[in-house]
Amino acid sequence: MAIDFRNTNTVWASVLAETLQRLGLTTAVICPGSRSAPLTIAFAQNKKIETIPILDERSASFFALGIAKKSYLPTALICTSGTAAANFYPAIIEARESRIPLLIFTADRPPELRDCHAGQAIDQVKIYGNYPNWQAELAIPSASRGMLDYLRQTIVYAWERSQFPTPGPIHLNIPFRDPLVPVPYPAVEALETEFNPEDFFAGLEPIFAGESSTAPSPPLLRGGEESTLQQWQKCNKGIIIAGVAQPQFAEKYCSAIGQISQLLNWPVLAEGLSPVRNYAQLNPHLISTYDLILRNRELADKLTPEIAIQIGDLPTSKELRNWLDKTQAKRYIIDPSHHNFDPLHGKTIHLRTSPENLATNLATILTLVPP
Repeated sequence: MAIDFRNTNTVWASVLAETLQRLGLTTAVICPGSRSAPLTIAFAQNKKIETIPILDERSASFFALGIAKKSYLPTALICTSGTAAANFYPAIIEARESRIPLLIFTADRPPELRDCHAGQAIDQVKIYGNYPNWQAELAIPSASRGMLDYLRQTIVYAWERSQFPTPGPIHLNIPFRDPLVPVPYPAVEALETEFNPEDFFAGLEPIFAGESSTAPSPPLLRGGEESTLQQWQKCNKGIIIAGVAQPQFAEKYCSAIGQISQLLNWPVLAEGLSPVRNYAQLNPHLISTYDLILRNRELADKLTPEIAIQIGDLPTSKELRNWLDKTQAKRYIIDPSHHNFDPLHGKTIHLRTSPENLATNLATILTLVPP
């Protein structure tokens, strides 16, 4: 594995390709073009992804559709800017209607080259209407660690949404500024010096939904629950964050959080808009004054967690968000929905389950497996 530090675009594209490869991508179908050159080079250089070049976009899109249909895994489909993207449309409709996971990456001109007759530029944002499961335009590539964190976690979310709650197409529009070819560019030299790939990609696990699964999850949580839950059980510096929530059955919800807290012996940091505070008797490890505590830098440093379980939305506290961002604890986000609950773009794993299910699984596993 190698990140290409020749310029900002090559860093951006190679992080994108490496993230997908670690999540489980095996095949990318690529159509030729200039604006998509960074993506083409990045996928071609990743030896664990089979890259298949196909000249005609319509043929390429249906070829990718067939691969995804056979493998039950998302297939990447890449094209340059302009009307090339429009030729994918029939296959994207088919993917939506047939529930086939596809990842469509359309390269695009940067904003300053749109609506000014720059050539090979059309409006590609939401070009496929309502057919994608999820669609977004990525930020302009940037060689900063924070923006690369954003890129990595956005790709993780795109991979998930191609499979959950229903398999289908995902569209990411990706603007690139020149230089498109991998000529050296001094701006990334500092990043290359400090960049640690193993740390950056730590925590990424293959995420598969498969033919019969209802929600994608890492293998360590599907058939390997013991290993993950034992990691939690052995961790003496863990926290549970009860975020904004309006559950239908509030007492049952709060009881489950209390059970998780007691099984792991971890404190619960309770957001003001979480019902947990209204059922304090169910949560003996409840902390409602965490914002004040974290304003004390010495205490905040001592309380640095190794693992954090976030239940629902992240609390609104800026102190808590800055603390989590600084400490970079491995975070598991518990919520049964398909939404992305990580505005910090940290090393997070979304577990698409409810606190009640998690509490039941924890209780079962921890009674069967010694610590």
